[in-house]
Parts: sequence; C-alpha cells; structure tokens
Amino acid sequence: MSEEVSAFTDLFGGDPVLDGPTGGHDEHHLLDVDGATVAVRRSGIGFTNATAAVAHAFHDFGSGIPVVSVGTAGGLARDVALGDVVVGDWYVNLNADATAFGYALGQVPGMPPGFSAGADLVRSARAVVTDDVVRAAPIGSSEVFVTEGRALLLRDAFPTVAAVDMESAAIAQFAHVHAMPFVSIRGISDLCAPDGEQFREHLDDAAARAARVAHGVVLGLARRAVLPRG
Repeated sequence: MSEEVSAFTDLFGGDPVLDGPTGGHDEHHLLDVDGATVAVRRSGIGFTNATAAVAHAFHDFGSGIPVVSVGTAGGLARDVALGDVVVGDWYVNLNADATAFGYALGQVPGMPPGFSAGADLVRSARAVVTDDVVRAAPIGSSEVFVTEGRALLLRDAFPTVAAVDMESAAIAQFAHVHAMPFVSIRGISDLCAPDGEQFREHLDDAAARAARVAHGVVLGLARRAVLPRG
C-alpha cells in the first residue's frame, strides 16, 4: 500500500532518479542509495499483484538480485505483540490444500511445503539496530484478511506461523523458482481482531517499524555492492 511504500522511501529522503509507471499497481521509482540503484515498487494487495511486481523486477534486473518486501501483517502466534517486527524466515501459502493428493497442508503441488528466506537477508535484518522488537519467524499468506474466527483455525493448522499477510508467500514462491534471494519484513498492525479497525488504527506505526528494519537491510546491501550500480 502507499502508506507502506512512503514509510520506506521517506527514510532515504531526496527525489527518485527515475519515475516508473503509475496507475495504482506496480508503481515504482528508482533510488540512488550510496551509489547503488534500488527499485522501489508498490505491488498492490494480494497474490496476483505481488507476483506481478516481483516478475517485473525479475525481467528488469534478472535473477540473483535481492528482493526485500516490506509492509504490515497480522500477528497470529499468541506471543506476537502489536508493534513487533517479524522477519520471515519461512513462508507458506495458507490457501493451498492438496492434502487429498498427499501434499502437506499449505503446500502448492509441485512446490516444496514452504519457501525459505535468504539466510543472509534474515541475518542482516536481525542485526539492524532499532528499539523495535525484531524476530525471525514463519509468515503465512492468504487472500482472506484474517480476523478472529479464521485465526483460531489457522493457529491449529499452522502452529509455527507467527504472522499473516496477503503477499509474502506468493513473492517467496516466485523468488524460489527464479533464484532470487528474498526476505519479507512485516510490522504487526493487528492481532487478527474481529474486524479491521485495529489494522486501520496501527497501520502507519507498523509500516514505519518495518520500514526502519528494511532501511537497514537495504543500506547494508548497497554498501556491500550487492545491488546493481547505477
């Protein structure tokens, strides 16, 4: 969402060096960060939009380029608190159910049961100096906004999942197939409350917390010259 993008780009300051397409989905611009080019894309919400955004990144820059997704999520695990930042170390598609054919719940046929994050990216996120609570844990994704009733079912079905969103697992699957190091960084905006009011109340703060961690990761990548030079 625009709030999530702005929280990240505002930390860098200055103007983008090149504007990309606009129109509400996959809007992007390029930032010069310590001489490295960072493409910032606004994907829009949901699996299809997220996959399209990372596919465009792949076609623009190729494989091997680190992909950092930043935004908000609902806290599913009971020990996750509002304001925590969850760095996904593993991703699962909460929509997938091919158990009738012997697959694990959450496993897309032909794919592994879940998708691992780039280990170096997770370590970089955990090493960012911040006052926020930052934890590495699994993230599950669904195109159903998770409120209280669905959360009860998901806690039983996916006991290791700490946070839920609507994009990370889709990006992780594309990144896995195309050999793109990936990590998702999510600020907890709600605790899967009965409606969306808690999310709306804490969206800006949660986005800012996640953005601070992502900012540190991207700065580290730029300074190590992992990103393409402008």
